[in-house]
Amino acid sequence: MRPSRIAKGGARGLPALGTALLLALGLFTPQAHAGPAAPATAKAAQAPSSAKSPTGAPRTIPVPKSPDTPKDARPLASDPQAKATAPTAGSSVGTAPAARRLAACDVSAFTGTSGAALVQKVKAAGLDCVNSLFQLTGNDAKGAFNEAQMATVANALRDTSAGYPGDNSSSAGQLVLFLRAGYYVQWYHPDDVGPYGDALKTAVRGALDAFYAAPHSRDVTEANGATLAEAVTLIDSARENARYTGVVKRLLNDYTGAWTGSMATAVANTETVIERGFDLPEFTTALQADPAFATTAASFVTRNSLQINGADPVTRIGIQLGNLVASDALRAQGRPIVKDLINRYPLVGNTGPLTMNLLWFTEKKDAGNCSYYGTCDVPAKLVPLVLTVDHTCNANLRIRAQDMTAQQLADTCTSLINQDAFFHGIVKDNGPVADDHNTSLEVVVFDDYYNYSLYAWEMYKIAVDNGGMYEEGDPSKAGNQARFIAHEASWLRPAFQIWNLNHEYTHYLDGRYDMYGDFDAGMTTPTVWWVEGLAEYVSYGYRGAHYDDAVTQAGKGTYALSTLFDSTYDNADSTRVYNWGYLAVRYMLQSHPQDVTALLAKYRVGDWNGARTLLKTTIGTRYDADFATWLKSCAADNCGSLPVDQAPLCASADIRQYDKNCRRDGVAATTGNYAYSFLYLPAGVQQLTITTSGGTGNADLYYNGGSWATTGSYLAKSAGAGNSETLTVANPPSGWVYFSLYGQQGFGGVTVTTTYH
Repeated sequence: MRPSRIAKGGARGLPALGTALLLALGLFTPQAHAGPAAPATAKAAQAPSSAKSPTGAPRTIPVPKSPDTPKDARPLASDPQAKATAPTAGSSVGTAPAARRLAACDVSAFTGTSGAALVQKVKAAGLDCVNSLFQLTGNDAKGAFNEAQMATVANALRDTSAGYPGDNSSSAGQLVLFLRAGYYVQWYHPDDVGPYGDALKTAVRGALDAFYAAPHSRDVTEANGATLAEAVTLIDSARENARYTGVVKRLLNDYTGAWTGSMATAVANTETVIERGFDLPEFTTALQADPAFATTAASFVTRNSLQINGADPVTRIGIQLGNLVASDALRAQGRPIVKDLINRYPLVGNTGPLTMNLLWFTEKKDAGNCSYYGTCDVPAKLVPLVLTVDHTCNANLRIRAQDMTAQQLADTCTSLINQDAFFHGIVKDNGPVADDHNTSLEVVVFDDYYNYSLYAWEMYKIAVDNGGMYEEGDPSKAGNQARFIAHEASWLRPAFQIWNLNHEYTHYLDGRYDMYGDFDAGMTTPTVWWVEGLAEYVSYGYRGAHYDDAVTQAGKGTYALSTLFDSTYDNADSTRVYNWGYLAVRYMLQSHPQDVTALLAKYRVGDWNGARTLLKTTIGTRYDADFATWLKSCAADNCGSLPVDQAPLCASADIRQYDKNCRRDGVAATTGNYAYSFLYLPAGVQQLTITTSGGTGNADLYYNGGSWATTGSYLAKSAGAGNSETLTVANPPSGWVYFSLYGQQGFGGVTVTTTYH
């Protein structure tokens, strides 16, 4: 079936779930008869004749990530496991109090002085003033942070560190922060500041050597921690990670859970030294020469494992050990350490971010060795551990979820099941395309984007830097499982919504009933305007949602209709794919439904070239002018509606009897009473849909399979406000089936329609 097509960026509108109760589809109750037997009906519609399936490899296609997805402090296995590229910005411990401050932080105090005068100005400045220097550019950046200025301040830090008292009374903190600011500004504005060379390297090494040699740099106090935390970050800013591995080991060894505040921050800042150190060949050489570094870091994790909550320094430093197995030179010493940590801590819960990230390193950077790590069965183990909810909507629809209530499951089932009728009413298909065995859909719902990204990559072997993934598989293979892997839109809580639910379900339906073969087959010629445009049209139309972005785009008149027929995922951005795809599909459905019928006839048999000829030659540019006029009306919020296409009136003299694709008008009942109905289904019916609309009052719809339907005896119901009700029953029994309209409030003038295929 049709995957959720590749997006270039941005996001689509949010899905809104239906509110009706779960359809209780127990379809095997004993049958009853309704008066005289009805004449035999024609056989259920047959699928098109078999044809050779395309041989393109099945694809899994991502869904756009919402720009509203909240950031999470916990690390994700899905994030690029590359080191940060730039020095850390700003102070990591805030603006500590200082006895002396420069009024309004006069930048000229640092750009217009040098030598001893510069050192005096830096020491006299408040930490908040020095912290603001991270923003300097242009001549100010050069004047403050050229190599001579930086070497002067580094030498001053060396001299000050000789008598470092363990607090900031000697203004060591200002000197450290000034150096950090200089490295940061020079990284981002090298042309402004100028190059840094051996003079600064020698000076900053002398400064750091002196600081860490100072006895009071080991003080476990808040006062020392404020400067120490910045000095740890300065190791990385100066790219001296390899030289000070001993300092990192010392901090990790000395740390206890009693360290709080700035001392805890100092230890946390070693993560940056370790993480970015793996980018430097000399760091790898240092770790080769000193295997105790890796064992010290591992011991730090195991000693402090009770602190692990997923967003803590223990987790983050532990994750960096995964870089050992990513390095050819360090893999031998890293393997037993990483293996122990993965198997020591649970895959879910507080330790999940640690174990899943380390697992990522073993699979992506040490591939083919799952047997060594004991992780070959992790994907199968994760499914029941993470997806604790397993709910069957009906024979064609199953939900596996991390955390959904009974009502949320019911609403989701109802939203999807009732969408079927809406979809079929638009595309007017005659059943599944030939050779399509995607008879069921599994909807996987993670609790939020974070959990989706943390686990889905391993459970389903998919990319997760997106908002969800549709797995089509190969629909020509019997038993193939179509699957939509999704997550809850947590940013909308307390409202419950699954991101892109109705859009993605449309792709499943579109592929099963409109598009022959797998995804690659459908991409043989440009079909993106249709597949994404239809998904948007159904999603917004079914939910009754106003598509603000599309209406806005209509006012811009950016594209001709004939141009949109050429849209692909490579030549179109998300606005053209989704907003303009919606506009093109809506216009064609409303203004030229006969052309849509002809187009789908070709899509359904895999005649991609024939469909292309229809769009580009038969239609060509003929509708461009009319489309431009329609866009102007749509921009004024007058986009029109689909032509009315009612089913014919039912032919039976018994007003209670219905048949395939027929309707009865004027159905009525008083409050508390029923309008009873029935119809005869031949063997092989895959889906029965009953809809009600129009009239006055409030009629609720009940279905009961083989016996009369009442409020006390039913298998499914649709009981919303008013008279717009829909029931879609999958694989109903053959023979007589029964449904009723119940007068929740006396109703009249209601139209009831039955269809099946």
